[in-house]
Amino acid sequence: MTGVPASTGGGTGKPVPGGKLGAAAVNQASLWNIANILTMVRLVLVPGFVFLMLQDGGYDPVWRAWAWAAFAVAMITDIFDGHLARTYNLVTDFGKIADPIADKAIMASGLICLSALGDLPWWVTGVVLFRELGITLMRFWVIRHGVIPASRGGKLKTLAQGTAVGMYVLALTGPLATMRFWVMAVAVLLTVITGLDYVRQAIVMRRRGLAKARGAVGGGR
Repeated sequence: MTGVPASTGGGTGKPVPGGKLGAAAVNQASLWNIANILTMVRLVLVPGFVFLMLQDGGYDPVWRAWAWAAFAVAMITDIFDGHLARTYNLVTDFGKIADPIADKAIMASGLICLSALGDLPWWVTGVVLFRELGITLMRFWVIRHGVIPASRGGKLKTLAQGTAVGMYVLALTGPLATMRFWVMAVAVLLTVITGLDYVRQAIVMRRRGLAKARGAVGGGR
């Protein structure tokens, strides 16, 4: 969130009447930036995707193609909103909360729909969702000690998951149907490996944070 420039009062540096109200208005307006709009589009696409996916029993190739299009747009907006927010300083509190929710919602809806239709084993959906929920809780566990940055493995995991789910959403046959099995296998493997690595980093970060806190207390005696 950008905040309010010091020259809000016309460059005089003097406070303007209703300054707090003006600041609140500017901060509120800053929520409506392109990054947050893309995040909101992704959130809206979730129920739309589920609706398209389950039309005519969930097995009509045409409806599945439309569902894939909605899923693909959602994944593309996931790439661009974060990049735009970081590049143009459009990071807001809303974006920090809504972006990961939108990411997990579209992926979870795809996996659950596929398992409900019998296209994907429930254990695959369970592994992915357990990992995502567990990492979210882990973030809250170590948040006061620091933030673990996104790793290259995590980005590859997201790409593999999105590609695999997208291939399963489409009514593929022949070699492509076989290929999507292996893409999903890679996605599940990356999901487990990156999840375990995140747990390791979180434990190390928490231990260091606690040690630093004990050192600060001991040094202040």
